[in-house]
Amino acid sequence: MIIVDQKLSEREAAGTPIQVGLIGAGEMAIGLVNQIERYIPGMRIAAIYNRTVARAHQAYQTAGVEGVLSASTASQVDDAIRRSRAVVTESAHVLIDAACIDVIVEMTGAIEFAFDVILKSFAAGKHVVTFNAEIDATIGPYLQQKAAQAGVRYTLGDGDQPGVTLNLYRHVRSMGFTPLVCGNIKGMLDHDRNPDTQKGFAEQCGLSVNMVTSFADGTKVALEQACIANATGMQVARRGMLAIESSEHIDALTDRYDLDQLKALGGIVEMVVGAQPGPGVFVYATTDDLVSRHFLDYGKLGKGPLYSFYVPYHLLFFELPFSIVRLVDFSDGTVDALDAFKVEVVAIAKKDLKAGDILDGLGGFAYYGECENSPIMRSEELLPVGLAAGKMILRDIPKGKPITWGDVQNDKPFGVELAYRELTSLSYL
Repeated sequence: MIIVDQKLSEREAAGTPIQVGLIGAGEMAIGLVNQIERYIPGMRIAAIYNRTVARAHQAYQTAGVEGVLSASTASQVDDAIRRSRAVVTESAHVLIDAACIDVIVEMTGAIEFAFDVILKSFAAGKHVVTFNAEIDATIGPYLQQKAAQAGVRYTLGDGDQPGVTLNLYRHVRSMGFTPLVCGNIKGMLDHDRNPDTQKGFAEQCGLSVNMVTSFADGTKVALEQACIANATGMQVARRGMLAIESSEHIDALTDRYDLDQLKALGGIVEMVVGAQPGPGVFVYATTDDLVSRHFLDYGKLGKGPLYSFYVPYHLLFFELPFSIVRLVDFSDGTVDALDAFKVEVVAIAKKDLKAGDILDGLGGFAYYGECENSPIMRSEELLPVGLAAGKMILRDIPKGKPITWGDVQNDKPFGVELAYRELTSLSYL
C-alpha cells in the first residue's frame, strides 16, 4: 500500500518494528502471523494470547518462528520483546499490560470476551485493531467513544469486506464523487442454513462451523454492512437490504436503484447475490459535475447517473497489517463508527421458537441476522443479534419473525448489553 510500505521500511531500517500483541489464534490469526513474520518488514507479532496455548505455538511454528518463550507476567513479555523473542501467554491481561506492546490486534470473533479485552486495552493505553465485525456492529460507537476518552485509537481492520469497502468509499469520495451505495457481492444466501447443513464445508475449510453458518445464513454479511453504515452514515433501503439477485456483472446493475431514494436516505448499504465479480465489494457513486461526467464516460464508466467502482476480492489477513501501521503511525482508522448507530442487525427466528428455548448463538440453529435502520430498532423494540445468545424465550415466536426485547428474559444484563443500553438509552428496558 502506498505510503505505509515506505513507513514500514523505515521502521525496519531503524530497528523499531511495531510490536503487535495478538489476541486469538484461530485460522485467520495463524494466517496473520505467517503474513507479518514472513513478509511484512517493520512489524512483528511480539506476543500471542490464546485460551489454548498450543494454538499460539502452532501459529508461530507455521510462520517459522523458533525459540518461542512462555510468559505469566507482563514483565516477562517485555523482557522477551527486548530480546527479540516471540512469546505466548495464557493470560490476555498479561499481554495487554506489557509496556513494549504497541498495539493490540483482536481476532477472536467473540463478542463478550472481545469487549472485555478491548476496554482493558484502552485502560492500559493501547491502540486496538479488531478483525471482529460482530463486536463492531454490536457496540462500535461505544468503543469509539471509550477509545477517545482514553486517548487511544480503535478501528475495525482491513482485509474483510468492511475495510475493503471503506477504502474504496474513501477513494471514490476523494475524487469528488458522492457514494450512494456501498455493496457486498455475495455468492449465495439461505436463511435456513445451520451447523448441521454446514458441517462438511466447515471441515473442508478448517473453519468453525458456526462461522461458516453465519456466512451462509446472511448474519455475517448483515453485521459487516452494519459496520459500514455506522462508519459512513448510510442506511438500508429496507430490512434485510434490497438483496438484488443477479448473475450479471456489478457494472450492469446501476439502473436497478432509484437515485432519488438513495439521496433521500443519505446512501445505502446493500448486498447483491450471485453477481460478478465475486466475492468482491462495490461502491456506486454519482456526480453533478459535467466535466467529471464527460471524463467518466471517456474512461468507460458510462453516462451515469450512477457510476460503478469495485474491488474484485477481499484478502482477509493479507491486508490487515496495513490497518495496523495506519493506526499506529498515522492515527488513521480503517472502519471507525460514528457517534451513534445508523444500522443494526436484528435477530430473526430461524425456526419456530418455543417459550423456554435458550437462544444458542451466531451461526446456530435458532436465529439469523438482518440489517435494520436504528430508528426502527428502537420503535419496534427489536433485539440485536449480537445480544441474543443465551437469552430465554418467554413466548412462542414463529419462524421468520423478528425477536423483540419483550420476547426474551432480561433480568441480569452485564458487559456488552449494559454498554449497549447506556449508548442507546433504551426506555423500554
